[in-house]
Amino acid sequence: MSPRTTTPWKPSAVIRASFIVHGLALAVFIIRPELWIWVFATLLGNHVALTVFGLWPTCRYLGPNWIRLPESARRRNEIALTFDDGPDPEVTPRVLEVLDRYHAKASFFVIGARALQYPELCREIARRGHTIANHSQHHKNGFACLAWSGLMQEILQAQQTLKHITGQEPRLFRAPMGIRNPLLDPVLSRIGLPLVTWSRRGYDTRCRIGETVLKRLAHNLIAGDIVLLHDGNSAIGPNGQPVVLEVLPKLLDIIAAKALKPVTLQDALVEQRNGFER
Repeated sequence: MSPRTTTPWKPSAVIRASFIVHGLALAVFIIRPELWIWVFATLLGNHVALTVFGLWPTCRYLGPNWIRLPESARRRNEIALTFDDGPDPEVTPRVLEVLDRYHAKASFFVIGARALQYPELCREIARRGHTIANHSQHHKNGFACLAWSGLMQEILQAQQTLKHITGQEPRLFRAPMGIRNPLLDPVLSRIGLPLVTWSRRGYDTRCRIGETVLKRLAHNLIAGDIVLLHDGNSAIGPNGQPVVLEVLPKLLDIIAAKALKPVTLQDALVEQRNGFER
């Protein structure tokens, strides 16, 4: 991927429609103030819709969102394994060992505050050829409720933290829990970071049964999939081990059987002259 560049924000069709709704609502209120209840109901419905879209991680109505790899990566039989919420001093080194054993590359969406706690581990992820990406500085539960300044601070602080630790500036961003508000897209455009979510997830932070997680991830797994796992906050299975460590080797066996190639997002998301290939 080429050096990160900022791009002018282009609001999605839904956001443009929302602007129009607000403008019309204001005009109606000025001309016919007795219709205030209908104006209020219209605006409420608009904001409910935007909230629903924000709670839907793979939604593209609020702006560009990488859900699957581009066609060029699919033709190469590539998939992307991604790990969130790390680094974790117990789990991440073992995840790295498994990936090395299978000669697989992955992308780690790292929390800046955790990287500060375990900088050597963060550097080890990068040293082994994996992608370090931005997962915000503090992974706040209320991330999606932040205003422009709060979003900008969370993302830029993580950028600075991870660049200071690894020497490389992250090129990709994933929202905490995949939840966002309409302000995230213009913020990311200003910073120059694409939003990445996933095409399949196993809910490995909630489900304690490894086989259930594996079935969710492996069912109809195909080239181009972006797979979500967690090296941080992984659920603990009945055997006392993090679920991700039970699932990952079995998933990599399935990937090998399907002749799929796990690569980093940075390698798979090929940039074209006019921006990311979609």
